[in-house]
Amino acid sequence: MTSSTSHKILAPLAAVAVALGGLALVERLPAPASAATRAAGTPQHAAPARASGEATTRVDGISHQTAAVTSTQHRAVLDYWTAERMAAAQPITSMLEGALLPPAAHPAPDGVDHQASPRADSRGERWTAGGLVTKTTGKVYLTMDGRDFTCSASVVDSANKSTVVTAGHCAKDGKGSWARNWTFVPGHDAGKDPYGRFTARDMLVAPQWSREADDSYDFAMVVLNKSGGTAVQDEVGSQRISFGSWTADKVRDGVQVYTFGYPSASPFDGQDLHYCSGRTRPDTGGTTANGVRCSMTQGSSGGPWFTGFDTSTGRGTISSVVSFKYADDRSTQYGPRLGAEARKLYDHAAGL
Repeated sequence: MTSSTSHKILAPLAAVAVALGGLALVERLPAPASAATRAAGTPQHAAPARASGEATTRVDGISHQTAAVTSTQHRAVLDYWTAERMAAAQPITSMLEGALLPPAAHPAPDGVDHQASPRADSRGERWTAGGLVTKTTGKVYLTMDGRDFTCSASVVDSANKSTVVTAGHCAKDGKGSWARNWTFVPGHDAGKDPYGRFTARDMLVAPQWSREADDSYDFAMVVLNKSGGTAVQDEVGSQRISFGSWTADKVRDGVQVYTFGYPSASPFDGQDLHYCSGRTRPDTGGTTANGVRCSMTQGSSGGPWFTGFDTSTGRGTISSVVSFKYADDRSTQYGPRLGAEARKLYDHAAGL
């Protein structure tokens, strides 16, 4: 069911509104800029490289968009992301009036937050324990409606060795635009791309997201092109993904999760991988999502939620992705349950 938007930090753009003298209906975590922000005089970025296929294609109940499917398009996307554009890409909150949503208290991304030993109750510390998660999780750069943004994503085990999972709003603005220039940088570390850059050739979202912007279906699968002739899974490995983790008892009683991403809004800077951990609780705001205490900010959207996570190896099973927060509870991060609809996307992506 589509959630109520009365107190949510939300996307898509079409739902963005400004409430004077009260809470603002702003963006999810993160979302592209709206017509309202453009009207406020937000500077436009340079025109993005065009992706192939302008219209949403629906196949077997799946909404998908082709992206860089030719070598020329692939090269155009890589050329688009100059060092200057990557440095300037930012979460949408920096383009909104700061007075609408006063900054929440977050742990600083440096100093005391650095933990050599992972914690089971982290609220957003930098991940320093290494392991597979540092390679399979990556930073995403994308353009939406002419503006450049960042998200997070993770490589999942798939037959095509080229599939990543992320948030739906990191691929499509709900009922609005598809992303362009979509590029995945696995193992992003302080601005470096140690394993290369992988452009998208197809993006897939559930029809419930594409047609209704239903928060319970805010997930996407993105199929990547090879980089230097190598598939992303062969380059960095992959994580397991599950579409049946959220049994009734686990939803009711909660389950231990570890969530990862590249938070970019203050006080974080999007340079390093951060994590949160704790037991989940079901959302009571009208979605079927689950929540966990977490102070990570915009930019972490699309990052993986792991169950059965082994902190010594950095391996686990992805069962959700970072999705949204509520404006009146900035300390809880929510993620949709990966179930039958997510499985459809995954199965279709594996054949591309």
